[in-house]
Amino acid sequence: MEFSKLKTGMAVGLMALGLVAAAALLASCEKRSHGKIKVAFAGTEAANTGQSRMMQEVADALNETGKFDCDLYVNGALSNDTDNLVTQAKIGVPLVVPSDPGRLASQFGIKDLSILMAPYVLTDRAALERLPDTAIFKEWQTKLEEQGIMFVADMYNGFRSFYTNIPVENVSELKGLRIRGFGNSIGNALAKYLGFANIGISWGEVLPGIQQKTLDGCEVQVATAYGTAIYEVAKYLALSKHYMLQSSFVCSKRMFDAMPPDAQDIFIRTIREKAKKYGEIVAKEEEDYYAKMKEKGVAIYEVDINEFQQAISPLYTNNDLGFSAGLRERLFSELGL
Repeated sequence: MEFSKLKTGMAVGLMALGLVAAAALLASCEKRSHGKIKVAFAGTEAANTGQSRMMQEVADALNETGKFDCDLYVNGALSNDTDNLVTQAKIGVPLVVPSDPGRLASQFGIKDLSILMAPYVLTDRAALERLPDTAIFKEWQTKLEEQGIMFVADMYNGFRSFYTNIPVENVSELKGLRIRGFGNSIGNALAKYLGFANIGISWGEVLPGIQQKTLDGCEVQVATAYGTAIYEVAKYLALSKHYMLQSSFVCSKRMFDAMPPDAQDIFIRTIREKAKKYGEIVAKEEEDYYAKMKEKGVAIYEVDINEFQQAISPLYTNNDLGFSAGLRERLFSELGL
């Protein structure tokens, strides 16, 4: 049976067979790739998002070299749990998975890595292009590789802001609101200093939650907000841009180590080039989505970013996230910020 013919049943197979059996299944498929390097790109976002389109373009480019046999699985086709997909890569399944720095930091016990997703630390997407060349990034890579994961590239995937059912023009107007956000230490720290209640529910519950008034809003990137019609229930957008969302592309170290050196170079270079390209595409599309939000009747407020930054500054002086001493200063220095 060809690998492509297994796609329909793979989502069930990977979950039902368990991680070890899934690895064995894909390993057996790998042998049928006629000597080419088998790679599966797998994510949870819909096929039309920048992240998924980027993976498709990478897969196509690698296949064109004649050295690779790549397939793409999006919209949760292999698993709706990103951490589960990363775990499969960790044990050797030939996967490339888009996670994010916060998830990776928690999953692999590298607390400092989450600074890349901390509020108002990275505010310029161009910094992500320089990140792979920094010493601190290479240290994080080494710690991940020791646990079986290669951190290949970090792609800009949009700024997150507040979508609410009442106007929010300053920090004080967030106080007491029930907002769906990241259900982790970063999300809780943001809520602590901006004064809202952080509700860590699944994304599918957000629109009905706002509609039924069990939620007052959410914080999310505009492409996702528009794609799920949040404008139907949340008519106000405060452009706080407090998180710079990133897609952190990781892969199986075992898979990477098995590649010949020339294929490794092609693999890394292609992913990083496409990450840069699609970061720029996502940034352009954000502006289009903001315009579409206005067309749907959403009032967009250009809030005072300095006010929001000042409100969360105790997060760093108090070191709520437990970062190593001087971490932020070192990151800024190595990125030239």
